[in-house]
Amino acid sequence: MIQIEQLTRRFHDLVAVDAIDLAVEAGEILGFLGPNGAGKTTTIRILTGFLPATSGRAQVAGFDVATQSLAARRHIGYCPENVPLPTDARVEEYLEYRGRLKGLAARDRARRRDEVLDQCGLSDMRRRIVGQLSRGYRQRVGLADALMGDPKVLILDEPTGGLDPGQRRDVLDLVTRLKGQRTVMLSSHVLSEVEDVCSRVAIIKRGRIVANGTREELEASVGRQGEVRISVSGDPAPLVAWLAAQGLQASAERNGSQVVRLPAGDDLAGLLSALMQAGLPVVRFEPLTRSLQEIYLDLTSERVGVES
Repeated sequence: MIQIEQLTRRFHDLVAVDAIDLAVEAGEILGFLGPNGAGKTTTIRILTGFLPATSGRAQVAGFDVATQSLAARRHIGYCPENVPLPTDARVEEYLEYRGRLKGLAARDRARRRDEVLDQCGLSDMRRRIVGQLSRGYRQRVGLADALMGDPKVLILDEPTGGLDPGQRRDVLDLVTRLKGQRTVMLSSHVLSEVEDVCSRVAIIKRGRIVANGTREELEASVGRQGEVRISVSGDPAPLVAWLAAQGLQASAERNGSQVVRLPAGDDLAGLLSALMQAGLPVVRFEPLTRSLQEIYLDLTSERVGVES
């Protein structure tokens, strides 16, 4: 549904996006991550028609965003981090107006307006002036606007920025319900949100894609697959000696636990069985994993911040 090939954007001597390739399949929710200045917002602006690429190609729903911009944008719903809304309009009036701009026929606008008001939890706010709404409700209006044209693709740039935990949960629940119905590209710095909602993650650093895959695929490539933490009751020396005899190198932790990395193809269950047969008093045998945040920080070597 989204196809990016060798996409590049230069600003004089600065390469903001550097020949990236990325595909997002129909019905998929992709988390698009990266530190400050990594190129996320530039990529999104190219996809949504706000900024031309220097070279390369991007397609949305089969339409080239450069040469078929209007056709591509008809299939895109876009919600930026700071939604520009008129403060003096009523919610339903604003959505009606946006429906006209999106080319909805008069007979369809009211129906679609009511659908997105209900979908975004705004039915009780439909007669409220936008300027009187809280930040959370304004963000919902932005999402309703993005959905108003019934787009195949939804692009969300920091949709939960500035919201309280309850409001964030409401927005994420809405995004989760869209899985399988629409293709969603979600940019966020709250990695726990991405882990909960997205089926796949792409990480961009200095304009280049440095990782792209499911949580399990990232874990396999840069995570701790094959590592296990082992503890025994009493003195750990017999455990260390037994592991060394098996050709396994252990890394000791402060509490006496040993972290062991198995060679590729070795079986964790087989190791546990061998430990028990050796008579070692195992009290802990814990396969290790890494959070998305740990993987992200290793790949980018930067802490999460707010993108400019």
